[in-house]
Amino acid sequence: MTSVNVKLLYHYVLTNLFNLCLFPLTAFLVGKASRLTTNDLHQFYSYLQHNLITVTLFFAFTVFGSILYIVTRPKPVYLVDYSCYLPPPQLSCSVSKVMDIFYQIRKADPSRDEAWDDPSSLDFLRKIQERSGLGDETYGPQGLRQVPPQKTFAAAREETEQVIIGALENLFENTKVNPREIGILVVNSSLFNPTPSLSAMVVNTFKLRSNIRSFNLGGMGCSAGIIAIDLAKDLLHVHKNTYALVVSTENITHSIYAGNNRSMMVSNCLFRMGGAAILLSNKPGDRRRSKYKLAHTVRTHTGADDQSFRCVRQEDDERGKIGVCLSKDLTGVAGRTVKKNIATLGPLVLPLSEKFLFLVAFIAKKLLKDKIKHSYVPDFKLAINHFCIHAGGRAVIDVLEKNLGLSPVDVEASRSTLHRFGNTSSSSIWYELAYIEAKGRMKKGNKVWQIALGSGFKCNSAVWVALSNVKPSTKSPWEHCIDRYPVEINSDSSKSEVRVQNGRS
Repeated sequence: MTSVNVKLLYHYVLTNLFNLCLFPLTAFLVGKASRLTTNDLHQFYSYLQHNLITVTLFFAFTVFGSILYIVTRPKPVYLVDYSCYLPPPQLSCSVSKVMDIFYQIRKADPSRDEAWDDPSSLDFLRKIQERSGLGDETYGPQGLRQVPPQKTFAAAREETEQVIIGALENLFENTKVNPREIGILVVNSSLFNPTPSLSAMVVNTFKLRSNIRSFNLGGMGCSAGIIAIDLAKDLLHVHKNTYALVVSTENITHSIYAGNNRSMMVSNCLFRMGGAAILLSNKPGDRRRSKYKLAHTVRTHTGADDQSFRCVRQEDDERGKIGVCLSKDLTGVAGRTVKKNIATLGPLVLPLSEKFLFLVAFIAKKLLKDKIKHSYVPDFKLAINHFCIHAGGRAVIDVLEKNLGLSPVDVEASRSTLHRFGNTSSSSIWYELAYIEAKGRMKKGNKVWQIALGSGFKCNSAVWVALSNVKPSTKSPWEHCIDRYPVEINSDSSKSEVRVQNGRS
C-alpha cells in the first residue's frame, strides 16, 4: 500500500470518525430501547411528572439559546456577481510594443541626461519582459501608447475612469441592480489617489445615493482587494439588507518608471491595465441568484519588521525619479508572511486529519528543535478545490506552488492570467476566478481560496463557497480566448508559448 493511499485512508477515517462511532452507538441504543418493558416506560413518565419544573426550565433554556444564536450570529455575505474589465483590442500590447513604450518614455523625458543613460537598460528590460511569463496580448493605457507618451495627471485619470466605469457598467448590466440600491462602496487603488477621490468619482458617475457609506483605500499594494472585501464584509454585518460594491484597480500611467535603477525597472515589465468590480449582498433573497458565499477572510501584516516594511517601497532614485523599488529580500519576506497567514487560515478550513498532523508536527518541532528543520505543510487540497494566487510574477507563483505542495493544474489560473493580462495588481485574483469559471470547473459546494500579497508587507486570504455550478458571467474577460489556454512556459528559450490543449477544460 503506497504512502498516498495510506494518507487518504487516514484522512477518510479521521474525517468520518464521528459517523463511524455514531453507527455502533445508535445500534446499541436501539437494542436497549427494544428491550424496554411497559413498566420501564411508566417509570420514565412518572419521573417527568415529578420533575416537571426541571424539564420545563431545560426546554426553555434550550429554546432561548437557539433563538439567541440565530439572532446574534453574523448574517451570510453573498457574492452576487463580479466583472473584470476587458480593454478594447486597440490597447493590446505585445512585448515589442511594451519595449517601444519604454524607449519613447525615456526619449521624451525633459530631464534626461545622456551621460547618465545606461545603454544596457533596455536590454535588461527586454530580458525581464521575455522571462516574466507575460504574453503578447496584455493591455496598456492609451496615454502611454501615444508618441510622445502622455504621463500627465489627466491621462492617468482617464485610464482609471475608463477601467472603473467599464467594469461597473458591465456589472450593473449583468445583475440588473439599480446603482441607487448600493449602500456601501469601497474602492482601492494603491498609487493613484486624486481629489476628489475615486470613490467620489463612482458616486458622481452612477448617481449613488447621498447616505452611502463610501471608502477609498490607497497605498495598500496588490493585496488591497482582499482588504476591501474584508471591510465590506464587516460593514454588511452591521448594516442590514443592503448591497456593498467593491472596486479594485491600479493605475499604470501614473506609476510608470522612467529611470535607470534596475530594482525599480522590474515593475514596468509586470504591471498592466485592468480592474474588477464586485457586488456583495447580505439580503437573504439574494442567495438563490448569487455565485458564492464568503466563508473566511484572513489578514496578515508583518510591517512591524523593518525588512518586511521596506521590501516593496515607492521612493526617489538617485536622479529624483519616482518608482517602486523591489528589494532582493522580497521572496523571503513573502514566504514568511504566507506561512503566518496559512497558520491562521489552516484551522478554519482544514479537515480534522490535517489539523491533527499539524499539531503533532508542531509539538515535535518544539520538543526536538534542531532535529526537525522543516515544518509540516498541511495538504490544503483536502479542503480547497481551487486556488487563485495573485499573479504578481512567475517567481511568486513558483514559490507558492512549491511551498503549498500544489500541482500545475492548481496554479493554472494564475499562470494563465499572468500570461493573458499581466499583473493587474489587486484585481488579478478576480481574472483568475473568471478563468476557473470559463473552464467550467466551479461546481456546487467547491471552495476557492484567493491569496494576495502586497507591500507593507501583507498576505491576505479569502475563501468562498460556490452556491451552484457557476457559469461565466456575460462578457467574461476570457470569453473569446479560453480555448487557447492553459499556457506553457518554455524555460529553454525563456519565452512563453500558447498551446491548445484539448481535454484540459
